[in-house]
Amino acid sequence: MITVKNPGMQTTVQDRGRIGYQKYGISPAGPMDARSFTLANILVGNTHNEAGLEAAFTGPTLLFEEDNVIAVTGGDLQPKLNGQNFPMYRAVSVKKGDRLSFKGMNGHGCRAYIAFAGGLDVPVVMGSRSTLIKNQIGGLEGRSLKTGDRIGFLKPVSSYPDMDQRVIWPERFGAKTITLRVLPGPQDFEFTRDDQLEFYWFDAEITNDFDRMGARLNIRHPLKGLHDGNIISDGIAFGSIQVPTNGQPIIMMADRQGIGGYAKIGTVITPDLPLLAQAMPGDRIHFIKMDIRTSQNVYRRAVSELMDLNQELNGVREYI
Repeated sequence: MITVKNPGMQTTVQDRGRIGYQKYGISPAGPMDARSFTLANILVGNTHNEAGLEAAFTGPTLLFEEDNVIAVTGGDLQPKLNGQNFPMYRAVSVKKGDRLSFKGMNGHGCRAYIAFAGGLDVPVVMGSRSTLIKNQIGGLEGRSLKTGDRIGFLKPVSSYPDMDQRVIWPERFGAKTITLRVLPGPQDFEFTRDDQLEFYWFDAEITNDFDRMGARLNIRHPLKGLHDGNIISDGIAFGSIQVPTNGQPIIMMADRQGIGGYAKIGTVITPDLPLLAQAMPGDRIHFIKMDIRTSQNVYRRAVSELMDLNQELNGVREYI
């Protein structure tokens, strides 16, 4: 069990998300950076869908009331254990009475993921433990953590015999300009040739309107489109790039709505979404157009890499 001594700016319980309920207006939620989340679970020997914590910007202070194995991945919020530097991307045994804290961002990503061997004991709501704040469901009462919260472990593990091997090369974040690969459509035909050139040739800037629902961008010349940008509402995926009537794109994120009525010029491919999730307002984005076959091959390679790591560390080759 852990006790929350300081919740940080926004710390939530997340698993891989609540699948199958968008048609009822319930967003999937889940981690903004699914790759970092999955890597943390693999390091501590969990299945890829076990619930952990997503900490944004500052990170929480947690007091451990029993032994367990944990890992911290994602953005470098400068984690510390009992005041000493804590190694990221490595499984670490923690003891009863230990205190995990975070100093805060140092320019290398803004979201950290904390996995606990055996997972967190919070209620399953609609097949998931993920927190969806806008609907107030999942996690702890559908909200961010607060001081005094206590969360139990499902099946804690005090140590593994191969602890020294449970370490991987850290991911790198913090570039002020990121490149995101985009699969065009489904309404790219709504945009003129000049719009397409503007979108793919010139960088966009991430504005302050960036949260778990979406990232609003600012581009040099707003996209005009062939019509007013409104369409009959249809489904929205993680990474869909909507263009509302003001011509400034919005990339939809983990807590997005289920449907939307603005034309979508494209969708950021899944393996590139962690780069956006770890970016900050003021950072710039360069978009590159991809075809469906290449996009699928990139995705297969990303999944295969995680499966290989899980096989190496845990002897399990589950689909991730």
